[in-house]
Amino acid sequence: MDTMLAEKIHRDLPKIRVNQINETLKMLDEGDTVPFIARYRKERTANLDEVQIRDIQTSAHRIQTLDKRKAEVIKIIDEQNQLTPGLKKQLEAATVLQQVEDLYLPYKQKRRTKATIAKEKGLLPLAKAALSFQENLADMMTAAVDPDKELPDKQAVIDGIHEIIAEEVGDSAKFREWIRRNTQQYGEIETRLKRGHQDDDEAGTYQQYYDFKQPVKTIPSYRTLAINRGEKDHILSVKITVNETPINWFLTSNMVGKHTGLAADIVSAAVLDGYQRFIGPAIEREIRKDLTEKAANHAIEVFGKNLYNLLMQAPLKGRVVMGFDPAYRTGCKLAVVDKNGKFLDKTVIYPHKPASAEKRAAAEGLFIDFINKNHVEMIAIGNGTASRESEQFVAAAIKKIKTPVFYVIVNEAGASVYSASQVARDEFPDFSVEQRSAVSIARRIQDPLSELVKIDPQAIGVGQYQHDVPQKQLGEKLDQVVETAVNQVGVNLNTASPDLLVHISGLTKATANNIVKFRNKTGQFLDRQDLKKVPRLGPKAFEQAVGFLRIIDGDNPLDNTDIHPESYPAATQLLTTYQLTIEDLGQPVVTQKLAGIDLDDLSKRLGVGTATLKDIVKGVETPGRDLRDDMPAPLLKKDVLTMADLKVGMKLQGTVRNVVDFGVFVDIGVKQDGLVHISKMSDHFIKDPSKVAAVGDIVTVWIAAVDVDRHRIQLTMVDPTK
Repeated sequence: MDTMLAEKIHRDLPKIRVNQINETLKMLDEGDTVPFIARYRKERTANLDEVQIRDIQTSAHRIQTLDKRKAEVIKIIDEQNQLTPGLKKQLEAATVLQQVEDLYLPYKQKRRTKATIAKEKGLLPLAKAALSFQENLADMMTAAVDPDKELPDKQAVIDGIHEIIAEEVGDSAKFREWIRRNTQQYGEIETRLKRGHQDDDEAGTYQQYYDFKQPVKTIPSYRTLAINRGEKDHILSVKITVNETPINWFLTSNMVGKHTGLAADIVSAAVLDGYQRFIGPAIEREIRKDLTEKAANHAIEVFGKNLYNLLMQAPLKGRVVMGFDPAYRTGCKLAVVDKNGKFLDKTVIYPHKPASAEKRAAAEGLFIDFINKNHVEMIAIGNGTASRESEQFVAAAIKKIKTPVFYVIVNEAGASVYSASQVARDEFPDFSVEQRSAVSIARRIQDPLSELVKIDPQAIGVGQYQHDVPQKQLGEKLDQVVETAVNQVGVNLNTASPDLLVHISGLTKATANNIVKFRNKTGQFLDRQDLKKVPRLGPKAFEQAVGFLRIIDGDNPLDNTDIHPESYPAATQLLTTYQLTIEDLGQPVVTQKLAGIDLDDLSKRLGVGTATLKDIVKGVETPGRDLRDDMPAPLLKKDVLTMADLKVGMKLQGTVRNVVDFGVFVDIGVKQDGLVHISKMSDHFIKDPSKVAAVGDIVTVWIAAVDVDRHRIQLTMVDPTK
């Protein structure tokens, strides 16, 4: 293991010790997964969590990429016989890629420039003479006049010298670094409406940016991405501005100093031109790129948090659910699934225009009969086209049913993507796309995690400017989030689909499919050790996966916990020590007898680490525990609201649908989600909305303003009466 790498990572992540980093890197190199390391190797990492382990991974990748580029640049410059000890030292000391590229710039193979043409004409010695302020420069320039070299007069010579010096200034790593810092500190991003393009922004989406200015160092990520989109849509012009007086002073004082005369005049003009033509535009591009990268990274983080909270929503277990996929012309598709998500029945009703009056009149009776026939307890209505009309229809109909039936509005984003996928076609080959959607919508409230993993996370749409960020980077982040969620919850080895199993630590698409094939062929798994019999699932995959796979009602009650089989001897010894048996798992007697035990002393006696013992205790106390049970349950409804019903000051409960930099969008049961601006989320200052609310949270809000014409609702989470 490269200890130098661990020390470099420590400089990136000073809160993580070098030995923790070293241990983590060793395990990653040995093929251990992030969820496995975080859950089952706490002693080796000293309790690092998944975020910290991934930070180590990211930092290691950045440093290795940087070191590789340094080696390439040193080799190239050395092959040119221009590598000095000082330059090599500077390159080796560089901590970011941009420093390496700045140092490499003077030695980089360039296309033929005005400066290279001037050098070909023999003007490099004159440029050096100008830079050393030689008194005989005028005579040297006169002597250099040569029509055969396309230097017909003295001005042509001056122009050539000017180009050489301007390019040298432009290539200076020292100047670029100073100007970069100055522009980052004092520069402003300015936007204007492009002349003649106001009609292209009919909705006024970019109106606030028609004449806008903000310091580079304070502009928030969402504004950067909004400005970029406005520029891409050819509505905004964007530039970085900075006071050039300090920059010009810095350059001339470094290059000219107190010199006067012909040479000083030539150098001064070239230096300022070098900034205007080379450094300034390059730094502007760099800063725009840097702002965009930071904004994209932030947006990806926001998307990741939102997706995690969506995946971790509390499941509505043990209920018969109807999925209701709304539509106008083609009718509303209904599908019922049983308490375990198994499909029971489907039908189509036509409650909305343009269906005939006869079909619309028959819709309610058919709907009520369908509910009664299948003993439906819960209705999940997709929030797409015709959703609100369908909600009104459902709310009116369920009032006429004797048994209590509630409904929930479900975010159906991605349902159509899933419904057209091969996975959906394989499960329901004879269904229409819409009927598959109805099944998916029903299952989304029964077990959001199991259903949502079937969909490309990018199609779920709980993000900010998700289409404006690098899609590969976004995809990688979302895959990590899904992996984290699935492994934190764990899966039932006897019911999990291949789509769920593939996200389990150590498993691949092939091994996930092999588990399901083996299960279908031999029947239920009764013991975790049976997993070793699955074809192509080797010892390493078994080690990495088994702790996250649960067996309910199997031969060994420990198999329904997140205790790893490697810790079963310690778990059994723990139970024996306190006169408990394996059959006592989950009973109150376990919690009573293990209350207040000395973990440090007991861990030494059992030969396991304290952190592992703590997890073993939790496992035997709460077998089958589902982390999601601690999350807010969906908001169950029986009646419907319209925008006309909303009054300023009205108190409501709603579900957080999206979290963005400037606040949260809350579904309060009308067609349009309401916005709680960040300034209205608390009675004290909040920098990050995600610290206050998460996707899926049930929150209390008050109506602050309603704009019916623009379909906008402003909400507050601060009680206006206080």
